[in-house]
Amino acid sequence: MAGALSLALRRLPQIAVTLLLLSLAAWFAIGLMPGDPVSLAIISDPRLTGEDVARLRALHGLDQPLLARYLAWAGGVLQGEFGYSRLFAQPVGAVLWPALLSTLALVGSAVGLAAVLGVALGGLAALKPRAAPLVQAVALLGQAMPSFWLGILLIILFAVTLGWLPAGGLPGEGQPAWRFLVLPVATIAFGQLAAYARHAATALKAELARPHITAARARGNGEGRVLWRHALPNAAVPLLTLLALDAGALVSGALVTETLFARPGMGKLLYDAVMGNDYNLALLALLLVALVTMLATLAADIAQAWLDPRIGER
Repeated sequence: MAGALSLALRRLPQIAVTLLLLSLAAWFAIGLMPGDPVSLAIISDPRLTGEDVARLRALHGLDQPLLARYLAWAGGVLQGEFGYSRLFAQPVGAVLWPALLSTLALVGSAVGLAAVLGVALGGLAALKPRAAPLVQAVALLGQAMPSFWLGILLIILFAVTLGWLPAGGLPGEGQPAWRFLVLPVATIAFGQLAAYARHAATALKAELARPHITAARARGNGEGRVLWRHALPNAAVPLLTLLALDAGALVSGALVTETLFARPGMGKLLYDAVMGNDYNLALLALLLVALVTMLATLAADIAQAWLDPRIGER
């Protein structure tokens, strides 16, 4: 516990500084893009006069230097004032949280399913060498197949031909939510499955060759117990790193899959915010993705140090 606390105390200031630098870089990158909300308003309504344009720029703070606008925005965020989304004409929180929950339900289910099935396939390949080519073929297929193509095939088969599942969208009142998640979750999970299966197979195969595994077998433990009780805890170290890297996808969303299945999530929201020059929404969404990714990496490092104390000593 002391090592975990020490690691967290060292890393949290680094996370704060990284978020600060990221927000500054993203603010200037978005601010230097051609066009702004007022320019878009002029295009949509050419009747606007010069006085109207000046008033709108002052209203949105666009008449101030970029640095002054950033400092005002950052001060508001530190006080819990996330601002207003100009693109959606709503508070940022009202736009951000529903999209985040939708993405967490979709991508979280997909990553969880891919991790469970991937570890199971990796264990099968490690224990049964004859099954290794089949597992490798499944992994290569999942890695090579474009998600949009797989999604279209699933829609044609299960929604159009068989009519078992809806083709996309969100559930209405009284409709089970899980039916609307099956196809998009399967689309994302099949692609993620490849990485978990390959990493699990490699790590478990190396772990099963170690002396303590031979000793566990000599004590009369069955192959299943040897694999899951003795080999998996040590082999889980690289898998935790892979899970931590996937944490960013949990909140950044899967733009292609969300678009294909008409699910309003973080991927589409981020795209719309950046293209629409919605500074508040785009920055907070980007910072949320970065924060979750860094916290997940920290959690993975702590878990790895707990599974293998030698890591904590480095």
